[in-house]
Amino acid sequence: MTARGYYDGDSSEVPLYNVENWLYEDFEPGQKVRSIRRTISEGECMLFNSLVMDNHPYVADELFAREEGLFGRRLVAGAMVFSYGLGLMANNNVNAFSYGYDKLRFIRPVFIGDTIYTVRTNLEKRPKYKEMGLVRVSYEVFRNEGELALYAEHLQTVKYRDPSAHTPET
Repeated sequence: MTARGYYDGDSSEVPLYNVENWLYEDFEPGQKVRSIRRTISEGECMLFNSLVMDNHPYVADELFAREEGLFGRRLVAGAMVFSYGLGLMANNNVNAFSYGYDKLRFIRPVFIGDTIYTVRTNLEKRPKYKEMGLVRVSYEVFRNEGELALYAEHLQTVKYRDPSAHTPET
């Protein structure tokens, strides 16, 4: 460190904060982990709706939602539930890359003021490319006291520890 508090050396030796570095071989099908909980506020809902231009009356119009809507109150946008639910489980794995999502389902509505948490289950893995395999995980986003609100499966390519030990798809 310099006198002004700056690092003056090679930062490649300094451990990265909030980063995981597991590889394909470390992925264990059947393993489950749960996130912390997160309460969703009205302010962040309106900000999210503004950012993504979601002006649907169920998420943006209090009078409509209360007087004419099916649920009697405003919903949290499905895209926000998806983003927050997966964000609660996001890890900054420098060896994994998003490949896509399957089976996205909005099972129950989430309302402003609800608290959500996510359970990730490792489902399967298989070789895919010369340097990376494909893993599939499920995300179950629950609201409040354990009511399933969203389900999705995430596919990720993950680097091999030893590429020579895997045969890529042809």
